[in-house]
Amino acid sequence: VQLQASGGGLVQAGGSLSLSCAASRRIFSSNVVGWFRQTPGKECEFVAGIRWGRGSTYYGDSVQGRFNIVKGNAVNMVDLQMKNLKPEDTAVYYCALGSNVGNSPSEYTYWGQGTQVTVSS
Repeated sequence: VQLQASGGGLVQAGGSLSLSCAASRRIFSSNVVGWFRQTPGKECEFVAGIRWGRGSTYYGDSVQGRFNIVKGNAVNMVDLQMKNLKPEDTAVYYCALGSNVGNSPSEYTYWGQGTQVTVSS
């Protein structure tokens, strides 16, 4: 499975941005799609995840209440809606596909190439 993340860019603090993740095949009900982010010198951080079948969503503490993960307009797409962005949200954002709900990168099997989000102060 190939994943393509898109939608990154430069935004001012307090602004909004939406990322999209497109999978090369239909996302199954048993799948979990997660978003992670990473900055140089830091560990990969869990941002959000969605259990496809149930639609259950999960968020990292630092983005709770500001980010929203939703199913996209197609059966192979997931969006990450980000609002009230802060400079500390600056990172490369990756989408990932797995079968188990979790906030560890090791829980996910397939990864996209990443998209840069930069939040200016």
